[in-house]
Amino acid sequence: MPIPLELIAKLLSPLIAALIGLVTKRYFEERPRLITYLVQASAIPLPDVTPPPGQIAQVNTHTIVVKNTGKKTANNIRIGHYLLPPSHQVFPPVSYEIVKAPAPNIAAEIVIPTLVPDEQVTITYLYFYPTTWNQINSYAKSDECMAKIINIVISEQLNKTVIFLLWSLIFIGASTLIYWLFFVVAGWLK
Repeated sequence: MPIPLELIAKLLSPLIAALIGLVTKRYFEERPRLITYLVQASAIPLPDVTPPPGQIAQVNTHTIVVKNTGKKTANNIRIGHYLLPPSHQVFPPVSYEIVKAPAPNIAAEIVIPTLVPDEQVTITYLYFYPTTWNQINSYAKSDECMAKIINIVISEQLNKTVIFLLWSLIFIGASTLIYWLFFVVAGWLK
């Protein structure tokens, strides 16, 4: 007696959906993943200072964070700058070097040897008007990947129950899709 196609589809579709989920998770998570984001940018006026004509007496500052959110160590992280202000701070104090571009260019890179998974480095810059935050940083990358630049939007985190329910619904939907694909492929093969 042959096994009905519907029984095969019902048994195999959840297994195939789980297998696809595991393979894609392994592919996307088993590597370094750099993200960089601008934490804050501000301009602070200096009321007791008389600026030269045509200028504003203010100090500008901004902070970026570079983080490895992947599952493997990122090597030779390079944070590029159109202009690297002399007043900057790297926190936590990790070993790094500054590689300047050939003269007369004013560009430079901060090179950090490694970032292990979930490690982050915060870089704060201090500079004067007319330089603004978007004239400082250019890129961040490692030997393995380019950093993804994220614009921060403060939002509330979902609790674990909601996340579990969302992933359960995604799994059920993927299993149902594979179940119906069995019938489409079977009808196509006949």
